[in-house]
Amino acid sequence: MTSVRVDTLRLAPDAREARDRVVPDETPIALVHDGSTHAVMMATPADLEDFAVGFSLSEGVIADPSDIRDLDIVEHDEGFELRMWLAPNMGRVVVERRRLIAGPTGCGLCGVESLQAACAPARLVQAGGSVRREDVVSAMDAMSDRQSLGHATRATHAAGFWRRGEGLIAVREDVGRHNALDKLIGFTAREKIPTADGIVVITSRVSIEMVQKTAVLGAPVLAAISAPTALAVRTAEAAGITLAAIVRGDTFEVFTHPHRIPAPEPATATA
Repeated sequence: MTSVRVDTLRLAPDAREARDRVVPDETPIALVHDGSTHAVMMATPADLEDFAVGFSLSEGVIADPSDIRDLDIVEHDEGFELRMWLAPNMGRVVVERRRLIAGPTGCGLCGVESLQAACAPARLVQAGGSVRREDVVSAMDAMSDRQSLGHATRATHAAGFWRRGEGLIAVREDVGRHNALDKLIGFTAREKIPTADGIVVITSRVSIEMVQKTAVLGAPVLAAISAPTALAVRTAEAAGITLAAIVRGDTFEVFTHPHRIPAPEPATATA
């Protein structure tokens, strides 16, 4: 179950009204590699296989979904354990990256042990992948119809992957924006979906972690409904990612690598 119905009391200047409302579920999710807990994140308990793979990829624990030999989803009264057993020799990475932290909702960097790790450079994306202005607008517009949990609760984030000619290939939702993007990373990696010519679309602000995760996914363009932080802009510039933000209606601002979104040809005058 990803949402629950709760009783509420609506208070207005001249009225008190008993109501009920659908709210998203939030539960502890333990990411366990070879028997060691890497992190405990508060997340929406849906698409957990995607979350396990995507989190492991974005954390640098694995380089490919095939590095996970076995994955068990174990439900407890308190939450879920995502137990992953890795390929031989992967255990050293777990030791180096082990955080043993409880991550609040949407937390992407809690527990990192050094400033260098927190601001590690994102991997460099491929140089190609141009898109049209209309593509960015279409990608953001398409997100609205695919956010079933968001529409029901008005309390979740979403991350989607869009490609010209195919539209939105996948959308993942979660109470945490980082979790939603990790789930998207896991899905595209598990399904071996090519990502070098598409757009990652997010319904949140752009922080450094969202840029780093987009680089892990390998997409050249990141489009967001809200604004970026200064560090996110610097990270996108260094990673070769075109960052389009504040996408509202048919307008947006391009913060980095605008060459991927060429200006429209001027209209030619007719006699």
